[in-house]
Amino acid sequence: MEQIKFGTDGWRATLDVFTAERVNLVGEAIVSYVRSIGLGKKPIIIVHDARESSPIFVKGLYGKMTQLGQDVICGDRDYPTPMAAWTVVDRDLAGAIVITASHNPPEYNGIKFIPADGAPALPEVTTKLEKYLINPNSVLKGRGKVEVVDFMGPYVKHVKGLVGTDLRGLRVVYDAMHGSGRGITDEILRGSGANVKSIRDYLDPTFGGTPPEPKSENLELLVESIQSGEGDIGIANDGDADRVAVVTPRRGCLDGNLLFAVLYEYLLERDTGPAVRTVSTTYLIDKIAEFHDESVVEVPVGFKWVAQAMKTHSALFGGEDSGGFSMRGHVREKDGILIAQLAASAELERSLDERVDLILERYGEVHNLTQNIVCQESKKKEVLDKIHQGVGDEFSGVKIKQINAIDGVKILLVDGSWILLRPSGTEPKMRIYTEGNSKHRVEELVRTGEELINELI
Repeated sequence: MEQIKFGTDGWRATLDVFTAERVNLVGEAIVSYVRSIGLGKKPIIIVHDARESSPIFVKGLYGKMTQLGQDVICGDRDYPTPMAAWTVVDRDLAGAIVITASHNPPEYNGIKFIPADGAPALPEVTTKLEKYLINPNSVLKGRGKVEVVDFMGPYVKHVKGLVGTDLRGLRVVYDAMHGSGRGITDEILRGSGANVKSIRDYLDPTFGGTPPEPKSENLELLVESIQSGEGDIGIANDGDADRVAVVTPRRGCLDGNLLFAVLYEYLLERDTGPAVRTVSTTYLIDKIAEFHDESVVEVPVGFKWVAQAMKTHSALFGGEDSGGFSMRGHVREKDGILIAQLAASAELERSLDERVDLILERYGEVHNLTQNIVCQESKKKEVLDKIHQGVGDEFSGVKIKQINAIDGVKILLVDGSWILLRPSGTEPKMRIYTEGNSKHRVEELVRTGEELINELI
């Protein structure tokens, strides 16, 4: 049980640690939790991603949870996390369990619990789950039932109703990255009228040898397709389709910060409301909000914090630089399928390349650069404490304006640039995020950050 740690978004581990026995322990803890809050009579969804090991873990969960008298709902294939989250709310269920390691390579797997509100589990929930891992309260209550349902139909109707755009005339290349978005994201776009070419759209548990993470180095085929004129826009999802990446003819793989900015401004053309962004996300969002007389709420990294703030502030849009977004009217869980539809709608009205040009012309040039440094879990806190204690009056040759400790150490400088140093919640790494008004400036900040962390590891 000491190996089970709920991080930024559930528990993930390599398959030597992520075992059927431990997965079943988590399943029993979830049954204990939903019964403790009076939802034990409602079914729990169990879905899985496209990894080879995932259906095996799910089969074990069916057996364990039905043995405890818990009714469960499942699908007929691997399904995206956001579809499970939306179905929880739509069908008024007790919650959802998703067996997925998201964008991690095949040697990983993971488990996410989505409570009845369809938003990521907050620490108040995962703390209780950890308590029930040690002392379960799931006494036998007869035999539970397993029901196979249609996740696709009701969800598709909702997405089309929320975004509401006829995409006829738009050419899209969709890269499923062999993940659970295949046959779902592309079919929704086709059903809205878009001409869609799908690539890496078949089941491959090895993900073709590339981690299903939609970032530029993993999307070379999609970039080549768009830049050779095969589509107006390229769209990719990660392994469980809760994140999205967009490729444009001129800019290639669009930085997640710029995608956030484009989509928020697009929504503000027809609606009002604040934005929620993580501490690692661009201040360009703040400039857009100020121009439109709106506000921005900054939260720690992790979509659970975005989701919580979206509810508190009735936000129009919320997200993070890594490509996870949601919008008002939807469940408060990041959804790469919904956002694919939203990005396609924005592209149809005016190309995303033009939209980025207009944003940078209005609000100023922005560059972002990130870097990861391998760091043992046992060293993370020590490294972070030393960074915080060692901050002086300057960083990378520029005077410090402010220190933000909402998540890690974020150093804001008087020239408008900033650097964030924080431990990863899902991997043995320290992460460096930077922003500045030139490529040279962010490269300089990353180098300084690397030197600092390497001295402390």
